Amino acid sequence: MTRKVITYGTFDTLHYGHILLLKRARALGDHLTVALSSDAFNDLKGKKSHFTYEERHALLSAITYVDEIIPEESWDQKRSDVQTLGIDVFTMGDDWVGKFDFLSDLCEVTYLGRTPRISSTAIKNIHANG
Repeated sequence: MTRKVITYGTFDTLHYGHILLLKRARALGDHLTVALSSDAFNDLKGKKSHFTYEERHALLSAITYVDEIIPEESWDQKRSDVQTLGIDVFTMGDDWVGKFDFLSDLCEVTYLGRTPRISSTAIKNIHANG
């Protein structure tokens, strides 16, 4: 039986920390789905991406740990994604600890530690101040 894992994100300034997160997420099962924030959803969140959804999708598609990519259109879709896709493990970075525990009645919820010394915010700040 296939053990399915899902994670969510914008993955705009894709970096080494993201790669490690995706690798560790994939190691939790046999199939990794990434719900990639759409441009419209990023606008709702007040986030401005450097790359379009299509460009970010292309980057994620090139990563061997990623088996499937779906659009993330709203905060509320997580419960239905887990049910519809038959997800066994929901995982996010540990900066979200506790925020998705409400899904634990449907699947395992796991928070993964961040990679030290790297973040999208740090990269954006370097470029803004560089």
